[in-house]
Amino acid sequence: MDKMINEYKEGDHIAAELLVTNAVKGVSNAGAPYLSLTLQDRTGTIDAKRWDSNDTEAAICQIGDVILVNADVIDYRGNLQLKVIGLASVDQRSVDYSKFCLPSPVSQQEMVRQLKSYLSSIKDEELSKLVNYVINEHYDAFISYPAAVRNHHEYASGLLYHTLSMTQVAEFFASFYDDVDRDLLIAGTLLHDVGKTIELSGPIATKYTLEGKLIGHIAIMVSEIREASHHLNLHSEKILLLEHMILSHHGEKEFGSPIPPLTKEAFLLHAIDDLDAKMNIISKALDGVKEGEFSSRVLAMDGRSFYQEKKNK
Repeated sequence: MDKMINEYKEGDHIAAELLVTNAVKGVSNAGAPYLSLTLQDRTGTIDAKRWDSNDTEAAICQIGDVILVNADVIDYRGNLQLKVIGLASVDQRSVDYSKFCLPSPVSQQEMVRQLKSYLSSIKDEELSKLVNYVINEHYDAFISYPAAVRNHHEYASGLLYHTLSMTQVAEFFASFYDDVDRDLLIAGTLLHDVGKTIELSGPIATKYTLEGKLIGHIAIMVSEIREASHHLNLHSEKILLLEHMILSHHGEKEFGSPIPPLTKEAFLLHAIDDLDAKMNIISKALDGVKEGEFSSRVLAMDGRSFYQEKKNK
């Protein structure tokens, strides 16, 4: 039986079908082309290098496709990595993508229960109507999609997990700061990334849709809120404040927000979103790293390596 990624050991030779989640072409100091890959099955991901690659192999390694990988498992700076010997294409029509989809840390059933509890807790009548309407419109995708193509919460139901993790933190902040509008903060947290159900293609082999590439989930979500509010005949200032929270939740223009947070609730939403995404990135980087050693450089965190602390004996 073929080994899964979480079973790989240094010195293993593997020949396996794996999902390409990232592929970057480079040139070595000697001027030779190479491929830097991130490969995945349902148990995890692993970095891979194909030295002296050619154009045919580069064409095979499309993000979101499953490929046949022939490689040796090596130790590189304390982390397992694949030294690729050969790559081959796979007929994507025959692929069972469920074998390559990372699971959520919490069952979908439990997360749905939590979602319903938060939805029913919004006391503001207009916000409650709007949030319930928008989520119901995108319900199936919202509870099953990942939160991103890569970097953070890039697994089935990752969008819901990310949203609920943030909502728990938002609930705490709303109780800690008396002058924060709890219902508005919870509403913004629940809706902030629902636009990803249109921006992304689905829970398996996730890619950006045409709308995702041309418009993005922030603009998509503001449009959805405005359309829903007209449909429900809701026109209070709360709706405008909610739209502002969605527009500003990435914090800065260079990260996709056309305007910075200008209310307390908008600032908290941005801070919570940034915190949850980065903590997930760090946890993923440290997964499998031995105690007392550092992770590989994390490009999404300014190229830093993170230390895996020693547990008390």
